[in-house]
Amino acid sequence: MNTNAPSPADTNTALANATTSAATSRHLAPNPANGPARQADRTALVLGATGGIGGAVARRLLAAGWHVKALHRAPADRAPLGQNFSWIAGDAMNRDDVLRAADGVSLLVHAVNPPGYRNWGQLVLPMIDNSIAAARRSGARIVLPGTVYNYGPDAFPDIAVDAAQHPRTRKGAIRVELERRLELAAADGVRSLIVRAGDFFGPGAANNWFSQGLVKPGQPLRSVSNPGRAGIGHQWAYLPDVAETICRLAEMEARLDDFARFHMDGHWDADGTQMAATVARVATAAGGGKVAVKPLPWWLLKLASPFVPTLREMMEMRYLWRQPVRLNNARLLAVLGAEPRTPLEQAVRATLRGLDCLPCDGATAMAQLQA
Repeated sequence: MNTNAPSPADTNTALANATTSAATSRHLAPNPANGPARQADRTALVLGATGGIGGAVARRLLAAGWHVKALHRAPADRAPLGQNFSWIAGDAMNRDDVLRAADGVSLLVHAVNPPGYRNWGQLVLPMIDNSIAAARRSGARIVLPGTVYNYGPDAFPDIAVDAAQHPRTRKGAIRVELERRLELAAADGVRSLIVRAGDFFGPGAANNWFSQGLVKPGQPLRSVSNPGRAGIGHQWAYLPDVAETICRLAEMEARLDDFARFHMDGHWDADGTQMAATVARVATAAGGGKVAVKPLPWWLLKLASPFVPTLREMMEMRYLWRQPVRLNNARLLAVLGAEPRTPLEQAVRATLRGLDCLPCDGATAMAQLQA
């Protein structure tokens, strides 16, 4: 069992040596080792199933007929997500727990992140090492929801899948090292699939810019805060669409490269105002009164950031709001033909409803009381 996080010196050394392989392979290739027997075993382990993307992927896999297991430190307190679903007691930081939970699975969804952007240096890399060890023993493919943190300004504004990864932040350097470890493991027979997308939003997702920056969950909206600048495009990704994309790609296991990477386009806010305006429009139409759009008070976040770790981490990512950053989904389109994309107003309405940001009608209130 390896539950000890690396020392800061070890982490810094690893990150300093992190590089992205210049060699690229075709995104699809026949692989006899991933044949019908592997396709027939439709059991997945989801790490981070209580989070936004982990929960969305777990639900989509269940809907597609997979058996899904999920690791949680207190499973007795959690309700199952559906039929063919089971919680397993354990911690993603404990290698023995992950090894045990991954027994018999063909897919391992690594969607676990430190809450509130905190303790990345101590937690992120040990957790992926545990997932790699578990996938190596079970023969599962690892699925990783990727981030734009990996890239620096040299890759902006239009980021290809194989663009060089030169991050400008500490979290970005950690993500580069995480993916480097997956690429090295793929050369040793541990397969992985990385699906990278813009800023997440969706029902029940709390740890993202939408729910922490644009709106205040748990109450009808009176205003929307826009972190962006007018004229600066920004990329968003609706969680059910990301989950659908991951599920479709997972069904193509026999054709994926051992180290497969794809980018999603999601919802592109071309001028940096469309998302906030849509949120305000949907909330106003729901009957909660006129909802105004206001600029996010970055100055206030800066003042409070020395005392609030989450705000400090949010400030570190401000550069992504100061210039257009768009992931190029050409490879995904070549494989799937079309990218799953829920209409923006429909996606925003479902998200606001899931965050309890819309007025509650009589039928909904009665259902909540009876739940």
